Amino acid sequence: MRRDVTRACGIIGVSTQESDANLEIYEGLLMLQHRGQDSAGIVTTDRTRFHEHKGNGLVKDVFDSQDVLGKLTGSTGLGHVRYPTAGSSSVQEAQPFFVNSPLGIYLIHNGNLTNTDALRTLLNSSTSFFNRCMRTSSDSEVLLNVLADEIHRAHQRCLLEDACDPNRKKLDLVAEAVAATMKLIQGAYSCIALINGVGLLAFRDPHGIRPLVLGRRVGRRGEEWCVASEDCAFGPIGYERVRDVAPGEMILIDDGGNLVSRQCTPLVPATPCIFEYIYLARPDSVLNGISVYNFQLGLGTRLAASIRARGWDIDLVCPVPDGSRPAAIQISAELGLPYREGLVKNRYVGRTFIMPSQRLREVSVRRKLNAMPAVFQGKSVLLVDDSIVRGTTMRQIVDMVRRAGAARVYLASASPPVRYPNVYGVDMPNRGEFVAHTLSEEQVCGVLAADGLVYQSVEDLVGVGRELNPAIQAFDDSCFTGRYVTGDINETYMRNLEEAGRGKDRGFKRAGRAGAGDAPATIMA
Repeated sequence: MRRDVTRACGIIGVSTQESDANLEIYEGLLMLQHRGQDSAGIVTTDRTRFHEHKGNGLVKDVFDSQDVLGKLTGSTGLGHVRYPTAGSSSVQEAQPFFVNSPLGIYLIHNGNLTNTDALRTLLNSSTSFFNRCMRTSSDSEVLLNVLADEIHRAHQRCLLEDACDPNRKKLDLVAEAVAATMKLIQGAYSCIALINGVGLLAFRDPHGIRPLVLGRRVGRRGEEWCVASEDCAFGPIGYERVRDVAPGEMILIDDGGNLVSRQCTPLVPATPCIFEYIYLARPDSVLNGISVYNFQLGLGTRLAASIRARGWDIDLVCPVPDGSRPAAIQISAELGLPYREGLVKNRYVGRTFIMPSQRLREVSVRRKLNAMPAVFQGKSVLLVDDSIVRGTTMRQIVDMVRRAGAARVYLASASPPVRYPNVYGVDMPNRGEFVAHTLSEEQVCGVLAADGLVYQSVEDLVGVGRELNPAIQAFDDSCFTGRYVTGDINETYMRNLEEAGRGKDRGFKRAGRAGAGDAPATIMA
């Protein structure tokens, strides 16, 4: 079950030759809705002006009529669905963001910058061409203004050179600006931008932490292109996966539909966020050459071996819907145990983490799931979940299954213990909210009131990914290990993040151990 963790955003850009891009962007956003449910936005261009609409809510609610979509004319555009990773949930924070100078630029961003404060200072200093003032607290707006500043800077340098015509060198100037932007910003970012008179721009951070995939379609007038967070967005609109955008790569599709690629930083193997494959991405997506579904099956195979070694007497395997199904199915097959769907999910209940109190969140969880005595009565049950984060929901599920008649309840987590924040675009920054932050596996089992608990090991987790794509040498596994691939995360950064209020008051309060999760962690760069 997708619960109590704020996920990354979803982005898509479309460049067509024959028709308006609005409906294709809308359909793509529906396929990416799992990546963000707080707000949605679309902007298109007809080469003479931009057309924008955005608001809070689901895609179908923000774009709730043909009139709204009909005003978004133009053959090129981009769209965004958002969960907040930095900033607030106000409609002002909804993307895309816009700056008028230079040229006119709209930008959308999936990820999280880790040096936002330093960048704000830079943009407000005398070294910035415009002494730029931000309208929001979003790091995406900061990123947009850094890019705009660097495009203007490249334009000015061109004017000072002999025989340099900025109008003829727009592509080169944008590539120069993207490379300069990548030198300034730190953290995770997959970005798509619309630049007036230039085209559709996409680029990815030098580590390739957040995903970005390129799709292609052949129309009557030539090639058409789509860039998105996940290639599951391509199917309904007829694009075929070409490849992942490389770490540090810039792709530009001009107004004529021509695609140009520039490597803006030295090319190194991607270090993708491994949490994408466990929790964030759809199972029908392929990210960094790895099938998400096959990855989750691999987790089940590895986890089955650990479960077998425990010697538990298990009657059946039951997934906690929906994210753990592939792993649970594979565990069932590996162990030769019946697979049963004993937890029924009510899909018409709102998200639990927005409830104003822990008590109301607990009530909401019980509305969302119901345990079937017909499955559990008298049985020794293995519950499989994709991850255990706070533990509050899982403890209620264990109690629910016992009340439905289970004799014993064992737990298996397809991921290792979550002990550290993921600062690269998954908003769970308060260490006090992780049930496993300061506890052993045995202690967590006691907190969850289970008869047994087994976690996936980090070695097996990473091993599955390497088997499926040997070219990937390492993953960002920071939420399990505290190792942050950008090398700029330390204890001071973490405490500043927590004191700023992100994740405040959402921590898991253990009986007799209130505040235990707030103990300092060792942050390894």
